[in-house]
Amino acid sequence: MFRIAASVLLLLPFLTPAAAQTPPATTQPSAQAAPPAKPAKKAAAKPKAPAKPAESASSGPCGIGVIAATQDPFVVEKIGLTVFGNEYAEVPVSWGLDDLVFARVRAAAGATPLRRITYANGAFDAYYHPKPSLFRNEREELSNLIRQIAGNAGCERYVVVTRGEGMLPGTNLPLRGLGILNRGVGPINYSFLYAYLGVTVFDGKTFEIRKGPGVTLEGVMKRMADNFVQDEHLRRVDNSLFPAAAAEASSSTTLRDNIREFLTERLDKILPPYFAQ
Repeated sequence: MFRIAASVLLLLPFLTPAAAQTPPATTQPSAQAAPPAKPAKKAAAKPKAPAKPAESASSGPCGIGVIAATQDPFVVEKIGLTVFGNEYAEVPVSWGLDDLVFARVRAAAGATPLRRITYANGAFDAYYHPKPSLFRNEREELSNLIRQIAGNAGCERYVVVTRGEGMLPGTNLPLRGLGILNRGVGPINYSFLYAYLGVTVFDGKTFEIRKGPGVTLEGVMKRMADNFVQDEHLRRVDNSLFPAAAAEASSSTTLRDNIREFLTERLDKILPPYFAQ
């Protein structure tokens, strides 16, 4: 027994180097494990992080809330020599006109933070198509409507862009919102795009209508001068742009592009003064 124990003691110095060689065998897998660590670089580059400010902007303090409410109906109107030759149709279109309105408000606002306020379908139906009444107060109606739509948004003020109304020059015929009209009889007729818009600013606490930038003597005189030279709400176009049937308007990409261009031009002229106050 003592001889066996002595033999083991004699072999120990030779066994320890062999035992020392075992760690490299265990360290090799760790060296091979380095390649799987490369995906960690993807985690380091997180380009999606900047998307968070958009969420905080929609839920944090609100300086200006924007309500775009042209609602995309497009008017096709024929005006003859008498009322019996007149035709009027509102055509539903999907041309992103309210998206365009918000984009131009954002461009006019510059660095001013905005929040787009959404609303339910049909929210403006009663405002645009009211029941007959001798004593309608449109300002009060719109103020109450915006109060409902704004809810708990808590913005300091609200900029609301709606369809407006004007008169066809030289007549008592109203023109509303965005559309195209053809005027005349037979070969003697002319076509025009028109864009009548209303921009209203509401106080975020009281929902009272704030005075617009154009309500000054200088602003009134300038608009009178502009209208004297040319009605800025109308743009003459080729008769080929006027649809043969009102329903065909929604599928005309040429008509869509023309009204979007004209709407952009009108908004870029109307909106900037509201953010220069």
